[in-house]
Amino acid sequence: LYADGSMGARSAWFFDPYADAPGLTGLALHPEAELRRRIAAADAAGLTVACHAIGDRAAAATLDAFAAAAAQNPPRPRRHRLEHAQALRDEDLPRLRALGVVASVQPSHLLDDLPWLERRLGAARAPRLHRLRSLFTAGAAVAFGTDWYVAPLDPRRTLYAAVTRARPGGGAPFVPAEAITLAAALSAATAGSAYAEGRERDKGRLAPGFLADLAVFARDLFALPPAEWLEVPVVLTVAGGRIVHRAG
Repeated sequence: LYADGSMGARSAWFFDPYADAPGLTGLALHPEAELRRRIAAADAAGLTVACHAIGDRAAAATLDAFAAAAAQNPPRPRRHRLEHAQALRDEDLPRLRALGVVASVQPSHLLDDLPWLERRLGAARAPRLHRLRSLFTAGAAVAFGTDWYVAPLDPRRTLYAAVTRARPGGGAPFVPAEAITLAAALSAATAGSAYAEGRERDKGRLAPGFLADLAVFARDLFALPPAEWLEVPVVLTVAGGRIVHRAG
């Protein structure tokens, strides 16, 4: 499902107006009652819902709908996903863990947003945007992805953005307090994504009996500065136990 649009198009749904478009708060793609109805129906059918929610009001409305569905429908294991979660209020962070909702985040979108982000939303709201460390601190389940084919299918960009929060080639990091470690980023991109998929028992880790679903870099990223990560070749990619790419 889609709760709203994008920050770039000023259609992400916020509580407060855009700084560069006073009076405009974005676009709710469904009335809140309709969003709750759709999510409750999908939940009742045993489906996992992945709901695109970029603005803080879209995220809050989606979490409200997930909470309403859990209250309305019989108890069962749930692993719904808040897709993108690029703007979150402080009060909504603990709700992710409480509701068992996965924050499905694509850190590389920050690299695309950096040239205009503060101009569009204002410096005062910057700490609520592209929150990563806050998600981990709140105990939320976090899954990293690339958002391919909307964005490049390149895990190196994901890791670089999560750790540096700065554009390649230099520049000041965006809200550096929200940066995370390489180890945490790798975990979110592997074990975290497997958990979001409901496959944590056979994917997302290098362990006996787990599916061979992995990429091998030419160099150890932990031994390199982040500025070099984007240039490290991927020498082998294995998906579902099959080699799909081998360098040379």
